[in-house]
This record gives sequence, structure tokens and C-alpha cells, in this order.
Amino acid sequence: MAEEKASILEAAGENKLLLQTIIDSLSDAVSVVDENGLGIMINRAYTRLTGMTEDQVLNKPATVDIAEGESVHMKVLQTGKPIKGVRMKVGPFRREVIVSCAPLIIKGRLKGSVGVIHDISELRWVMEELERTRRLVRELESRYSFDDIIGNSGEIQETIERARHVAVTPACVLLRGECGTGKELFAHAIHHASDRAEKAFIRVNCASLTSTLLESELFGYAEGAFTGAKKGGRKGYFEEASGGTLFLDEIGSLSHEAQAKLLRAIQEGEIIRVGETRARQIDVRIITATNADLESLVEEGKFRRDLYYRLNVFPIRLPPLREIKSDIPLLVNHYLNYYAREYGRVVVEATPEVYRRLKEYDWPGNMRELQNVIARALINLGRDEDVIEERHLVMPFVASQEESEPDTAPLNGSLKEMHRAWEKDVLKKALEESGGNKAEAARRLDISIRNFYNKIHQHNLI
Repeated sequence: MAEEKASILEAAGENKLLLQTIIDSLSDAVSVVDENGLGIMINRAYTRLTGMTEDQVLNKPATVDIAEGESVHMKVLQTGKPIKGVRMKVGPFRREVIVSCAPLIIKGRLKGSVGVIHDISELRWVMEELERTRRLVRELESRYSFDDIIGNSGEIQETIERARHVAVTPACVLLRGECGTGKELFAHAIHHASDRAEKAFIRVNCASLTSTLLESELFGYAEGAFTGAKKGGRKGYFEEASGGTLFLDEIGSLSHEAQAKLLRAIQEGEIIRVGETRARQIDVRIITATNADLESLVEEGKFRRDLYYRLNVFPIRLPPLREIKSDIPLLVNHYLNYYAREYGRVVVEATPEVYRRLKEYDWPGNMRELQNVIARALINLGRDEDVIEERHLVMPFVASQEESEPDTAPLNGSLKEMHRAWEKDVLKKALEESGGNKAEAARRLDISIRNFYNKIHQHNLI
């Protein structure tokens, strides 16, 4: 009889050791109490999280580890029902945690409670850091003025004059132009020259936000509006830009739903946060930008006509670099000086042949492409060299006009039709050269992946 009892005790000890080994292998903190609320088991993760040892917890009341809040174990023992997601602080270090507990039912009787504890203090810190970074990224003061815009050509000077003229008004401005023509630079300058210059300038890339995310980002949300919503809610871009300027880049990529909500905000001068019913008044100057053919999108039913008229109050077309090639020497000297400082080089100059070659190219990537070419040329420059020559340039230069045959191909269709055909060919070539990799093709064309997908969909290339 004694041997049988000893065998039973030994088996019970082995089972307890096995159970302890199992819960010690878990990454989440676990605590178990008996029907009286006294601690009977914890794991290593619990000790690491709370900073409390077995001696401090076992055979002690379930409240012993609570720094702030009420014991979930005791509530479970009182009700006999599981409880999930209770926030509290535990241990001497007051760690922020979320606790979920379930009753232990053995043969129909309540014998205790088991709790799982998730540490959210580190997650909270990460989210706060993300929020701070997010604010730094989008809450910008205008960094550029009209004095920072380089160019003496008649086209660029006329564009600057139009922008100066509208800057002092509250009118909506629509900046139109190809990628790399400096639309954001002009948006900064318009804000800087306005009576809102001392207020916030916030840039939003509409192509980078999904339709669902865009609503909460633009208009903000109330506490509890959705899972993961910040306590107390959060202001959206419209509220944060109050008194200042909101720059909406790549406006042509907005979904129909987002277009409707943006139209209401502009027309009514008010927004409603996600999860609220109360309207909030806003005072925001709107500047938008696009490289898309909005008129075609309107005709195709992809962009709201009423929103188009609201945004197109004062359109400004930014000329592509191929139309202002006389400004290339000025731009090259500006970029040479800038990158010389960035790369720790003495100020360098370029040969006349370099300027001639640069003027022969049509620059599909505009100023941004020219900027990259000059940066690469400086990198290719030897440490003992201080003059950029043709051999330092890396790009697909075309033959000079004297060497090339004149293009005598007849016109085929309207300018819009020919442009669409040209754009389709460019997209196909980018896809072919990138082996069908759409992200790489978008990178080569210097457009967002969302914009690239929109374009290949429009041209039935998917």
C-alpha cells in the first residue's frame, strides 16, 4: 500500500514537472491560482516580465503582483467566466500589460484560474516613436521659397510669376507637370509667399495611402473608432494643417470614395472624424499636384467632375526640362555645387562638351534625372580631377542633331492620342527591361508603384 502511494506521488510529481516545463517554454507570461486565489504556478516569462520571483508570488494572493488595476484572477473566480484584454500595470517596475484569464474547471468544479499576460509597454513605446516620426515626416515648415527655383528661361520665369500671383490668395492651386518637374518645390514656395507661411505645411502623397487608410489619415478618428485606434483619438491632416497649407500630391490616384469625402471637406469647410458625427470646422489652403491627364480621367469616369472643377481653380503647368534646355547650364552648376558639398569635394566645373551633350538629351525624368546624372558624374570623378568631362557622364545620350536623321514621320491622330500611344510604349519597354518586375519598372520610370499599376491598367497591359 505504501509503495502504491509512493508511486502515485512520484507520478504526480512528474506530471507537475512536465506541466512546469511546458509553460516555461511559452514566450507569454503565465500565472495560475487556486480556487482561493493563491498563486500555485508561474513561468519564466512571468518572472522576466514582472520582475517578481516564485517566493514573492506562490502561495500569495492573486493581487500581489498588481501595481495598478484590479485582479482579473479574482473576477474570474467570482464569476466563473473568462475575461479578456484587461489593461493594468504589474510588478515593481509597473510594466504595462494586457491580461486575459480563464477558469480552471475540473469535474464540473471551479478549481482555479489561469492567466496569460502580454507586455505592451515596449509596443507602446514603439508606437509612440512611430507617431513622433510620422509627425516629423509630414509636419513640415516650407523649406523653399521662389528664390530657390533655378532658371532664367522665359517659360520658367512666367511660371514663377503665375505662382507668385496666386500665392497671396486663398485659391486652390493645381500644379500640373511630368514627374521630376519640381511640383513640390513650387508648393513649398507658394506656401512660403502666402500669409500662411508661419503655419503648418503638410504634404500627403495620395498614392501611398489606401482608400481605407486615407480617410482616417486625412480626417482623423475618434477613440475606439476601430481596432488599434489611439486612446483619445487623433487629428487628421486637415486639422493639423489648420491655418496653413495642405499639399495633396498625386491627386489623380484617389479612389472615388476618397474623392467624395475630399470634395465635401473643400465645399463645406468642415470634416468629420472617423467614428464621430460632429462636424469640425477647418481653415486650410489646398494645393494639389498631378502628372496624370485629369481631363481624360474625368471623361472615363475615374475622377469626379465636380472635384476637378473645385481643384482646378488656378492651374499652373510646370514645363518639362526639354522645353527649357537653356536653363541646363544654371541647373548643372547648382547641382555640381550642391553635390560637391555633399560628397566633400572641391567645387568642380564642366566642359563645354558636357553642356552640349546634356542639351541634346530630352530628359524624360526632367530635373530629377539631371540631378542624378550630375551626382553620378561627381562619383565617377577621380580624386585628383576637378573638371567633369563627357567620359564621366553615364546615361543613354542620343546622337547630336547634326548626326541624326530628321524625323519626317507624319502625324497620326491628336496630341492626346499620340501621347497615350507613346506612354503605352514606354510602359511596355520598362516592363520588358525589368523582366516583368512591376516594382522595378516603376522605379526606373520614377513613379509610385500605385501610379504605375493605374497606368498599365489604363493601357490594358496587365
